[in-house]
Amino acid sequence: MTTRILIAALMLAGWLPAQPLVDAWPTYNGDYSGRRFSPLTQLNSKNIQDLAPAWSTKLVGGAPASGVRFSATPLMVNGVLYITSLDNVWAIDARSGRELWRFYRESKGDMPRTGNRGVAIHDNHLFFVTIDNVLISLDAETGKQRFSVTIADSKQLFFSSVAPIIIHNHVIIATGGDSLDIPAYIQAHDPETGALQWRWRVTPAKGERGAETWPSQYAADFGGGHPWITGTYDPDLNLYYVGTGNPDPVGSGASRLGDNLYTCSIVALNPDTWKLVWHFQVSPHDTHDWDAVQTPVLIDAQIDGKPRKLLAQAGRHGYFTLLDRTNGRNILTVPFLPTLNWSKGVSTAGQPIPDPAKEPRPDGTLVSPPTSGATNWPPPSFSPQTGLFYVNTNEGFSLYYLTDPDRQPQGFAFREAGLGGNKSALVAIDYKTGKPAWKHYWRSPGGPNGILTTAGNLLFTGHGNYLIAFDAANGKTLWHAAVASPLANGPVTYLLDGLQYVIVGAGDTLQAYAKR
Repeated sequence: MTTRILIAALMLAGWLPAQPLVDAWPTYNGDYSGRRFSPLTQLNSKNIQDLAPAWSTKLVGGAPASGVRFSATPLMVNGVLYITSLDNVWAIDARSGRELWRFYRESKGDMPRTGNRGVAIHDNHLFFVTIDNVLISLDAETGKQRFSVTIADSKQLFFSSVAPIIIHNHVIIATGGDSLDIPAYIQAHDPETGALQWRWRVTPAKGERGAETWPSQYAADFGGGHPWITGTYDPDLNLYYVGTGNPDPVGSGASRLGDNLYTCSIVALNPDTWKLVWHFQVSPHDTHDWDAVQTPVLIDAQIDGKPRKLLAQAGRHGYFTLLDRTNGRNILTVPFLPTLNWSKGVSTAGQPIPDPAKEPRPDGTLVSPPTSGATNWPPPSFSPQTGLFYVNTNEGFSLYYLTDPDRQPQGFAFREAGLGGNKSALVAIDYKTGKPAWKHYWRSPGGPNGILTTAGNLLFTGHGNYLIAFDAANGKTLWHAAVASPLANGPVTYLLDGLQYVIVGAGDTLQAYAKR
């Protein structure tokens, strides 16, 4: 069976392999594992200097005032790239960069113009969410709309930017928003009709496990925790893993004493029954706006000489966490940010112990990392070839000011004053110890960028207006190319007509590279 036919069959069944495919990039992270690792070797650390521009396409969308800005991962299936930017979806010929079709729907309401992370594909149908909380399905060949379903109320200041993920016959999405104290949801929809199949609320209802971690049901009902980045999936365990957002009100815990489950947590859900199987709270009772939505990466490797099914996350709060993904038990929690100063250490359960002296105060508190985090939403990568977990980091400080000292604050209860001199670094972490194996400091602070690794011993990421390739084993810079605008999400790679391509989105431009 050819890979193309295999992809079609798997899409029809609503299932994707846990291992990466070579001539497709069919889901947000390439496969279900979140590793963003490709087994391709045509491009490698020996011949990377032969990588050259193949084509470049500047995309024009609707709503020209807001412009086009890619924070999505493009999917590539059967020679077609699919990518989004806010209210737009494009189909692009992966060989030439020629636009095949564009879908545009203008979002309604005064919504934050945050990025859209991309589409999912199932049985030749595309799925994406709009910023004003509408799930839309398109015909992948024509771009014609199949259905649209409202998933949350924009008037309550929900907004949506997550890339859907398809598991079995479920289109799984999640809500976003923390400018007003509102509940957060993960939910599944029928891929044929858009009908709601199930909805799991991040904060527990009355009588549910975890409700005791809130001082009142009112606090839990409006406690936030929005899981706005796509999770990962283990087909053998039939568990969907996703990180949840920070609790509301943001920056003040006065009205929500307790751990505030299941915010700032990694949760494992059964996608068919929508039941919570286990959870691990990465940061109990967060008061610094450090959500835990960073990609939970699935690793199959050995610990103490025994094969284990692992889950790793480099968190916005500055800690690297390694769990047993069968049960959520902590294996290690280690800081990866040398400037981290908000914690007194790690508990026996593997959770950071907050330092009360680092809570936001009216006269300001010096804290590292800043609210943007030690890392943020752009995806990391894990190479089973090197055994290293790669993440872009920020060694920054901010002054946290408590601006709403009321016992019942609302919305954002703090403000931040960033300090100069921040340092950015690409860090390779040994998953077994949580310690850096190598580190590359950027010459200037840069925005967050996603990462791709390959079996050719390559690591691709961006910094400023450059796409850069590193030796994945030792961090040596091997190649770079200027791009039209700063990169955000990670590059993707695939094999097409026997040629390995690397694709990046930079500003409003898709840029393709291939071996000369």
